[in-house]
Amino acid sequence: MSAKASLYAGTVILVLLAAIALLAPVLAPHDPLRQNLEQDLIASSGDHPLGTDKLGRDILSRTIYGGRVSLMTGVTTVAISLAIGIFLGSLSGLLGGWPDLLLMRLVDILMAFPGILLAIAMTAVLGPGLDHVILALCLIGWTGYARLVRGEILSLREREFIQAARALGCAPKNIVWRHLLPNLLEPLLIQSTFGLAAAIVAEGSLSFLGLGVKPPTPSWGSMLNDGRQFLLVAPHLTTYPGLALMVTVVALNLVGDALQERLGKRTE
Repeated sequence: MSAKASLYAGTVILVLLAAIALLAPVLAPHDPLRQNLEQDLIASSGDHPLGTDKLGRDILSRTIYGGRVSLMTGVTTVAISLAIGIFLGSLSGLLGGWPDLLLMRLVDILMAFPGILLAIAMTAVLGPGLDHVILALCLIGWTGYARLVRGEILSLREREFIQAARALGCAPKNIVWRHLLPNLLEPLLIQSTFGLAAAIVAEGSLSFLGLGVKPPTPSWGSMLNDGRQFLLVAPHLTTYPGLALMVTVVALNLVGDALQERLGKRTE
């Protein structure tokens, strides 16, 4: 598949997923929290196209609402991590010296720990909850953006247009916002795309372990956890949330790969 086709395919899928998540109250046929023990573990029916879980809750409705949790967690995590990474990376790249050394050693320390293990440890201490998941993911998520921004600024700050801006007396803040950040948009967009996929997978992993959103709020990870004990008798419990998670991550990777290829061609 060409880069252009991958970009279009991934973008269309992501737009559809975002629209479904936003319109969940309209598109979901049932209340995702409503229980009906008389209709538990139904594989498929006219009233429940994707079946029901062990408590008789509609799988289609829970999968749609679970997309809200995953996408909101991913977008919020990337937005906060990006803001922190841009600020600290710019500070490190522009100042140099001991502030640069101190910040980069902090980045090295955080990146030395396996990210998911650090997130598990933090959410285990703070307790389950979506806000704690986002906090844990942001704690380790900003490091990649900070390192990227710092490296790009070190490369750009010696260019002629930056030297000219300094000679004209442009303040460091204005140099960053008017001259440096516009040149960082494409690499940051690529990094954010892959970071969004990683955050969605991490949220699903934490929810699968019982450290994500609190029950009975639907989440793709918690739905996978609830359905694993019924894999042989009711595989639909894990099939549909697993497919939703897979399609989302594949779409983000398609977009990220396509953008990365386009950027590589421009810089050749």
